[in-house]
Amino acid sequence: MLAVILAVMAFVGWRWWHNHPPYGPEALAIKSSLQFVSHEEAQAALGEKVNAPVSNGRDQLVLGRVSWQTPPTPLDGGYFAIFLIDKRTNLKPGSFSASPRQEAVSVGSAGVENKIPERYPWLQGAGDVKEGNSWWSYGSRLAVSDGNASPLTFVAPFPYVERPLRAAVHVPTAPVEISDLLLALVIWGRTGRCTGRNGSKGR
Repeated sequence: MLAVILAVMAFVGWRWWHNHPPYGPEALAIKSSLQFVSHEEAQAALGEKVNAPVSNGRDQLVLGRVSWQTPPTPLDGGYFAIFLIDKRTNLKPGSFSASPRQEAVSVGSAGVENKIPERYPWLQGAGDVKEGNSWWSYGSRLAVSDGNASPLTFVAPFPYVERPLRAAVHVPTAPVEISDLLLALVIWGRTGRCTGRNGSKGR
């Protein structure tokens, strides 16, 4: 099953103190896709140097590809943050495998990214999760520190968990449909300037 994230995407730009995007979406010509794959297909897409996530018979693996043109201005200490969010729960996968250029790609989260959903509700899943009166950091995103590291291929696991335990694992679980997923790229500037682009339409 293949889903292409189309170019009917929202685009936003801002600084903490006023709106001022560094450049428009047309400057990057972003292309992206998502599809379900087997472990063998995931390994073939990632290449020999990267291990694909382990999957049992009921887990799901989502293969994503994101490409862009070289940014018109250097990232200069900033980075591209790539989020894959389950819109049903606003949760992010717990891990990713990514290829190529591993030196330019990291997995994790950053506290400053909690400011994203404060301004843009469609990226609610980019930040931490509130439980009661506390906030918790669950899940991961990909951070790309080199604007020339395109194209990027990644695989995210969606583990199968028995229904009574799903709420306790704090990551998206199988079964999931491509239409449940939001793929977003946020350009995070060194000075706190951010530009985001997302695709939520699959077919």
